[in-house]
Amino acid sequence: MQPGPIDVHAHWLPEELFGLPPGSPLPALNGRDGELHLGDLPLSIDTEAMCDADLVLADTEAAGLGSRVLSAPPFAFPVVAAAGVGEYVGRFNDALTRACRDSAGRLLGLGLVSLHDPDAARAEMAALSKTGVVRGITVPPLLGSESFDAGPLREVIELAAAADLAVQVHPMQLPRPEWESYYLANLIGNPVETATAAASLILGGVLDRLPGLRICLLHGGGCAPALLGRWRHGWEQRADVRSNTSQPPTAAFGSLWFDTLTHDGPTLELLRAQANPERLMCGSDYPFDMGVALPLALPRSVGLTDDELEANARRFLNLDQGEKHA
Repeated sequence: MQPGPIDVHAHWLPEELFGLPPGSPLPALNGRDGELHLGDLPLSIDTEAMCDADLVLADTEAAGLGSRVLSAPPFAFPVVAAAGVGEYVGRFNDALTRACRDSAGRLLGLGLVSLHDPDAARAEMAALSKTGVVRGITVPPLLGSESFDAGPLREVIELAAAADLAVQVHPMQLPRPEWESYYLANLIGNPVETATAAASLILGGVLDRLPGLRICLLHGGGCAPALLGRWRHGWEQRADVRSNTSQPPTAAFGSLWFDTLTHDGPTLELLRAQANPERLMCGSDYPFDMGVALPLALPRSVGLTDDELEANARRFLNLDQGEKHA
């Protein structure tokens, strides 16, 4: 693997999978005049940056990164239990593996799994574990009304922990009527989705029961760092809040991993004060409109070094262990 800082939060989807998974509630992707569209909705994303691995590699070099970790964009998550999902997941994982293997050590991957079929997910994770270059999976923070403390997502992360695979959690920009304007489904919705996932992991006692789980909440954990004191107070005052865990939220928060994409220094400083600093990693959200071209600039501005960020990402991805057995 190429030495240097690792961007753990970047997206890629081969053009042949722009049709999205079977049963997807979203219209198919398409490129028009160089811009990616979701149906007729322009996404402010360069089409080639989403699907051209050579361009991704060039942008990785321009960003001063050693390597980049690619995962599916959230609209490619198989959120509906439909016939053909397993085939879509397999095609994505195979294409991701090829792109990573052809990158001369510059690209790694986080694959997809069948979220509603634990037997299929187990087999898909076993296949990913053998690739050497796909180091884990990426999942949404919610499936319907459930997060990681119950239902299919709970089963998926239990399987991932057993398989020693990293888990990345990316919000889906779920629509709500009060967020229809000003891009609020992203600007407010994404951080809230991520905070909901954090609460389910912490207050649901999931981190207590899965101590080996390596799970990363992107976008700096959303608004969870700012809510942690409120969660602690609720845990101290209310029996229902502490019913599934004996560990205070402020302690459990240190078991989570985060990227540094908070968009400003004070917010990143808050995250660093609340989280385990050895679990902070560089993230860009490439090539989305809320991403940044130079993802190392912000963590460097608050004193996080490239070496620290690389070492943290290597632990999250279990790279040193993987290289020993390569």
